[in-house]
Amino acid sequence: MAEVSTIGRTYHRNLVRLYGFCFDSATKALVYEFMKNGSLDRILFDKSQTSIKWEKLYEIAIGTAKGLAYLHEDCQKRIIHYDIKPGNILLDSKFSPKVADFGLAKLCNRDNSYVTMTGGRGTPGYAAPELWMPFPVTYKCDVYSYGMMLFEIVGRRRNLDLNLPESQEWFPRQVWEKFAMAELDEMINGLSGIEKKDREKVRTMVLVAFWCVQYLPDARPSMSSVVKILQGGSEVKVPPNPFLHLGISSAAALALPTDTRREETRVSTGTTTSAEGTAGIMSNPIGYFIDSAYFVSSANVKKYASS
Repeated sequence: MAEVSTIGRTYHRNLVRLYGFCFDSATKALVYEFMKNGSLDRILFDKSQTSIKWEKLYEIAIGTAKGLAYLHEDCQKRIIHYDIKPGNILLDSKFSPKVADFGLAKLCNRDNSYVTMTGGRGTPGYAAPELWMPFPVTYKCDVYSYGMMLFEIVGRRRNLDLNLPESQEWFPRQVWEKFAMAELDEMINGLSGIEKKDREKVRTMVLVAFWCVQYLPDARPSMSSVVKILQGGSEVKVPPNPFLHLGISSAAALALPTDTRREETRVSTGTTTSAEGTAGIMSNPIGYFIDSAYFVSSANVKKYASS
């Protein structure tokens, strides 16, 4: 019933349409519009599928962002999805994306800054760190998940692949380290299916992803800002290190451009600058990524809460 209640309130070209439902004693079913091309997960990771062009993947990223912006900003009540990942982005006959699976979604009043959670939600590897901590949660958790999905679109690979050499196992880290060493363009040039004319868009998508997965929720942009940047209507600034709390400081920091080094220093000394204002203090960042799962140090939580 949660999914019916949520999606029954929405209508947007980038959200899957619910046509009907059945809840009798013998049968429980939801009837959605038919999505001919399956999920983005299938397109990205199923090697038996015909690879689609980068331009179409970029359109899918923008369409998904528009769907999330509608949920967060244009509904009468804000809707937080809580489980954004390639498997929940469905594609119609023209490969137009539609956000699906609202089973974990939650509605909240637009004037409420935070939502109270009972237990973790989302999929490890995509779920924002605050979803696994005893802290208030905002719609920015969807922004984080979207950012993780962007990395997978860029690389056409899963973010975590333990079959690869250690330096390449976690793709977001690999991308950040290339960026920190001023080698991002070289990396983009080596990615499959990306033509010369698309490289600047890929770079923009990577920078947007870095902003979306910032550790502090307030440092993440709104989805409407993401749409604007991806459509070329706004510039994207150099992001601070989103993985500093994981101990991934830039061993390569000295190789950063001056402006980037300034941002890195600002994070390292305790503050970050948000895309929408001051993000706050990160005096005791909490690590959370271990083998695609999360952990929380109770001692660090207490220190963080009191800072």
